[in-house]
Amino acid sequence: MQASHSTPVAAPSRDRPRSPRPAAAARLSAGLGERLRRFGGILALTFAVGRALLRPPFAWRREFVIACIDTMRATFWPIAISVAVWGFSGPGLQAGNFLQAFGSVDRAGGFMVVAIVREFGTFVTAGVVAGMVGTMLTAELGTRRVRGEIDALEVLGVDPVAAIVAPRTLALVVVLMVLDVFALVFGVAGGYVASVGVLGGTTGAFLESFVANATFLDLLASVVKVGVFGLLIGVISSWHGLNASGGAHGVGKAVNRAVVGSLLAIFVVNLLYTQWFLATFPEVNVLR
Repeated sequence: MQASHSTPVAAPSRDRPRSPRPAAAARLSAGLGERLRRFGGILALTFAVGRALLRPPFAWRREFVIACIDTMRATFWPIAISVAVWGFSGPGLQAGNFLQAFGSVDRAGGFMVVAIVREFGTFVTAGVVAGMVGTMLTAELGTRRVRGEIDALEVLGVDPVAAIVAPRTLALVVVLMVLDVFALVFGVAGGYVASVGVLGGTTGAFLESFVANATFLDLLASVVKVGVFGLLIGVISSWHGLNASGGAHGVGKAVNRAVVGSLLAIFVVNLLYTQWFLATFPEVNVLR
């Protein structure tokens, strides 16, 4: 009797390709958690800076003066030239050509209030300071962190926030508010040169339109807004520097993240601040 040979049936494979959804969800969750941790750390550092500035004996005063002088020296002329050139080419020539097409180049002075005083004067000022002073602050703190100097200060009982971060953040706030006034002057001067020297407007018409639309409220709002920008730059740059790791490469990454974070925060706060300002003071929307 011939034995029957049965062919074994292969069991279905259980090694099916896994869906990419769980991995993507895990990465998304990790990224969200990191952003929340970063935001919480920056917020906590903001409160720590406030406590350090308000707590006697105010040992940060000397470091504050030195930081103010260094920041002013490093950023005054870059900001003045940047805002003046932008005022000449942006609202000066571009908006002036548009107004000239309608025979209203004499209204260019009023447009400078909207373009320079309320918006781009403050943004250019904050952007230059974030790119120059903010990066230096992050690099200095990051280098001290990776070398162990910050840990050594903490072991000796010296608070790095009170000794380094607080006075430099306050210096950024104060110097930015002062620089904003000079930036507005240079920006409006650039627009004046474009309107009067290039497009053929008159000095009297430019000044009359500017004075009719400019108010003390516009100047105050501009200075306060740029002071908030200084606080954001100081705290964000300091947090990234204090949390740097991984040697020189890690310090470079911290500097890059500090600049990106500062500019992103400036964009968001500028949007919210402008909407609040226009909603609270609707009379500034009227172009005279």
